[in-house]
Amino acid sequence: MGESEAASGRGRDELRCFVVGPIQTNCFAYVSGGACMVVDPGDSGAAVAEQLTDVRVDYIVATHGHGDHVGGVLRLKEACGAPFLINEADAELATHSGEVSEIGVAYDDDAPLPDRPLHEGDVLHVGSATFEVIETPGHTPGGVVLLGGGSAEGVAFVGDTLFPGSHGRTDLAGGDEAAILASLRKLADRIPPATKLFCGHGPATTMAPELSRNPFLR
Repeated sequence: MGESEAASGRGRDELRCFVVGPIQTNCFAYVSGGACMVVDPGDSGAAVAEQLTDVRVDYIVATHGHGDHVGGVLRLKEACGAPFLINEADAELATHSGEVSEIGVAYDDDAPLPDRPLHEGDVLHVGSATFEVIETPGHTPGGVVLLGGGSAEGVAFVGDTLFPGSHGRTDLAGGDEAAILASLRKLADRIPPATKLFCGHGPATTMAPELSRNPFLR
């Protein structure tokens, strides 16, 4: 289960990726100095925990509250004891992740309420890496992007806000097309062109080609 790669040219950090659940959601584990941040454990929290027994999980972070991203939070939290963080605007949505969704799929368990809500400008420390929280509503009201700094410079986790050449859908409950376009403009201003963007589904991309080719970023 999963793949690993060097996460940044600045250090010896590691990025582990696990593709989980019925709609192939990307779960990421960023490892730095023996510490780890798990992003979006999908609906496979127990299986993800089995892949992280060699590190200390400091945070379980959700980029947004859809079940395919948070259905595994409860079991991962039970296994490793790490706090769960999500933007407060999506906290209630996440507590229904074990129910059948609008697209007819249920995911593992309901997520618990967060141990700590995420807000614009918050900074999470993981070993020698930092991750700044950027609020990006649109796909859901509480979507966030995690922009790396320190040894994670050049890395960002964008959830379902941005995909190569496109953006996340806005036709589900809580979606807002005007809001996601504003969020994408915000990312265009905030994220350096060389940054590698790790998306909630499918392949990663880089900010530079998105700035030049993604029509929603212009």
